[in-house]
Amino acid sequence: MKHNAVVPDHSSKLSKKEQVAGMFNDIAGKYDFLNHALSMGIDKGWRKKAIKSIESVQPRRILDIATGTGDLALAAAAYYPDSVVTGLDIASQMLAMGTEKIKARNLQERIHMELGDSEQIAHGDHSFDAVLCAYGTRNFQDLEKGLSEMCRVLKPGGRVAILEFSHPRNFPVKQVFGFYFKYVLPFLGRVISRHSTAYTYLPESVMAFPEGAAFCDIMRACGFSDVSARPLTFGITSLYTGVKP
Repeated sequence: MKHNAVVPDHSSKLSKKEQVAGMFNDIAGKYDFLNHALSMGIDKGWRKKAIKSIESVQPRRILDIATGTGDLALAAAAYYPDSVVTGLDIASQMLAMGTEKIKARNLQERIHMELGDSEQIAHGDHSFDAVLCAYGTRNFQDLEKGLSEMCRVLKPGGRVAILEFSHPRNFPVKQVFGFYFKYVLPFLGRVISRHSTAYTYLPESVMAFPEGAAFCDIMRACGFSDVSARPLTFGITSLYTGVKP
């Protein structure tokens, strides 16, 4: 199955984009707890590696695509104290949760949350020094369009850093992770979030999504150069980086 054919609810007549927005709005209140609990806190280290990978450009303007509740935007603002971060997402309730976290840290002047479509970014060409995206590209309705938009809004020489789940290859991590991801995570996610499909969609979308060299090839086709893939934590996730020529 093609990655963009995997949707939260196959019986729905809504587009993937509409379904994803609705799904994340529904689970917004439980999202942070589930995100950290189901990853056993490892996700914080993954985000830090993504943020450090853009260090060479000393970014002053950063765009966080599919920002959700703003964890990556907050971490980026902390790591780069002279930066201004724009967080973009299609789910208004996720943004509302993120806005409260930003207010609690008194960072409203440095982190701006925007409701918008990553495949039609409402910013001009060459607007940002760096673009970040953590676990959002799988949810794009049109992956190539979303990646091309990331490239468009980057300044020449700007860097992109994308985190996505991938598939461990080595025994026993492959077997343990496969069982956890296919059975344990969907069960716990469904019980805690009380959403019937969100945490079934997660492993399905990961299994169908291009990874490694295949994803790097797509990034190059969308305009990025110096593209690389770095497996993290035995290949559970991967950090993809690139530069706008």
